[in-house]
Amino acid sequence: MAESGKISRRNFLKKSASVGAGVSAVLHAKSVLGANDRIHMGVIGVGGMGGGHLRRLVNWSETGVEKIKVIGVCDIYEPRKERAQKVCGGKVFHEFEEMVQWKDLDAVVIATPDHWHAPISIAAMLAGKDVYCEKPMTRYWWEAKKVAEVQERTGRVFQCGAQRSSDDAWWQARKVIKEGGIGQPIWSQAGYYRNCVTGDWNYHIDTNASRKNLDWDRFLGSATKRPFDPERYFRFRKYWDYSGGLATDLLYHAMGPFQVAFGPEFPCRVMASGGNYVHFDREVPDTYHTLLDFPSGHTIYMSSTQANQTGIPVLIRGQEATIYFESPGIVVRPEKPFRDKHEERRIRRQPRANHMANFIECVRTRKTPNLDAKKAYAAMVGIALGVKSYREKKVMLFDPEKEKLIS
Repeated sequence: MAESGKISRRNFLKKSASVGAGVSAVLHAKSVLGANDRIHMGVIGVGGMGGGHLRRLVNWSETGVEKIKVIGVCDIYEPRKERAQKVCGGKVFHEFEEMVQWKDLDAVVIATPDHWHAPISIAAMLAGKDVYCEKPMTRYWWEAKKVAEVQERTGRVFQCGAQRSSDDAWWQARKVIKEGGIGQPIWSQAGYYRNCVTGDWNYHIDTNASRKNLDWDRFLGSATKRPFDPERYFRFRKYWDYSGGLATDLLYHAMGPFQVAFGPEFPCRVMASGGNYVHFDREVPDTYHTLLDFPSGHTIYMSSTQANQTGIPVLIRGQEATIYFESPGIVVRPEKPFRDKHEERRIRRQPRANHMANFIECVRTRKTPNLDAKKAYAAMVGIALGVKSYREKKVMLFDPEKEKLIS
C-alpha cells in the first residue's frame, strides 16, 4: 500500500530548494553569545505541547532561570494565537515563513503536527535560526535526511524534542558501552504503554472552530486535500496523513535515547506488526511492534499499546552484561559466564540540564545538543521505516552506507 496523503520526495526537495532561495540563507553559525546576551525565541505551533513550551519559557524568562525572551508566536488557529499572545506579549504571526525571517529572532521551537516539521525546520535554519523541533524529527525518513543536510550546511543548532535523550542514565549507559562494559551489544528493548478506555489522542475538539478562525488549507499543507474536519485538526495523531501514530509519537522517545547510548547508526532491516484491537476510531494502530537490525550486529525491539499499561522493562543486553534502567540510574549486571570479568555495578545519574535547557545552552555556546540532527535523523529512519513496514506489510531493507531505501 502506498503512503497516501504525502507530498512526493521529488516535489518536497524541489519545494525545499525554492524555500531556501526565497529566504536570506545564513550559512555560518553566529558568534558565541555572551553569558549576559538575551536569546530571543519564538514558538511555532502553540497548541497543547507548544503552549506548554511557551509557558515554561516565559516562566524561565521572568524568574531568571534562563537569559531568554519569547518575542513571537505563530499559529493558524486564531484562539490559540490570542491565548499565546496574552502569555508572552510578543508579536503574532500566521505564516511561519514570515516569522523565521524576522531579524530579531535567534531561535524557534516547533510544535506543529508532524507533517510540518521538515519544511519549517528547513526554512528556519536557512534563515539563520536555531531550531528545537518536537519529536518526531519529521514525518518521513527522507525528510529527516534533508533536515540533517541543511543543518550540516548551515551550522545551526538543531535539537529534536525527545526529552529522555537528556536523561543522564542514557549517557551513563553510553559510557559503559563505549568502555566495553557489556561486551558486544546484542539485543535492546523499550516501549511505551497506556490503557486509554476511550483511546489516546482523543483531545478536546473546540466546537467554535470553523474555516473562519482555522486556516484549514494551511493545516493540510502537503497532505491529501480533504473537506474541513476539526477531528483531523485537533486529533491529528490518529491519521496517517499527519502522523505515524504510536511509532512517531511515543516510540521516538525510545529511539532517540538509543541513539545517545550507541551513537548514531542507521538500521539495515526494519519490520513491524500490530493492529487495531480495541480502538477502531482511527487509521493508525492501537498496538504496534517493531524490530530493527543494525549492521553493527545489534537488534532493537520496541512495542507500544494504548490498551494495556503493563509493559516491558528497558534493557540493553550485551554478550557479557546487561544494562537495567533502575532508579536512581542504571545497574550493570554481568552474564553468568562473565562474572569473573565483570562485577555488578550501580551507577547513579549525575546532574544534567533538561532537554530544553540543553538546547538553550547550545544556542549560546554553539556546542552539539544531546539529540542533534545526526542522531535524530538516524532515529527517524528506524521509526519511519517501521511505519512503512506496518502499512505495506513488508520488510524494509536500508543501505546505511548510501543512506538509501533498498526495498
